[in-house]
Amino acid sequence: MRTQLFQKVLTVGIASTIGFSTLLASGVGAAPAQTAESVATSKASQIINYGKTFMGTPYKFGASTSTTRVFDCSSFMKRIFGKYGVSLPRTSAAQSKVGKAVSKSNLKAGDLVFFSSGSRANGKNVTHVAVYIGNGKIMHTYGKPGVTISNLNSGNWKRTYLKARRVL
Repeated sequence: MRTQLFQKVLTVGIASTIGFSTLLASGVGAAPAQTAESVATSKASQIINYGKTFMGTPYKFGASTSTTRVFDCSSFMKRIFGKYGVSLPRTSAAQSKVGKAVSKSNLKAGDLVFFSSGSRANGKNVTHVAVYIGNGKIMHTYGKPGVTISNLNSGNWKRTYLKARRVL
């Protein structure tokens, strides 16, 4: 009798385990897995929203990375990405070498975009960095407006665009 009881318990236990495993494998009862892309999209939104809190903050070339009272383009990127665990080098030229290359036609929010503009520009060297925020817009800091949003596909930014990198 004890052997029969043991066999029944064992049979029910095995059947339950198989059934439970099948349910989990099919996704029933399991938490939905976040894809790497959805995590990157979420992080990009956080970075962009944080960056927007600095709108109008004055530009100062060579600004310290330890202040939020003024920024230059690369210290701004270093600050907003760093808050969400993405460590970037200090200069725009160095930032242009991290992550992976992405074409202008495949830009996603959170991608870094690079330019050769301003008094040090020669059309080849990276002299400016911004973050792509979607819909043809970039957020960055330069000159009089300080932290601002600009149109990537017009004027100076269209003319001086060099490349983009995905760091998320």
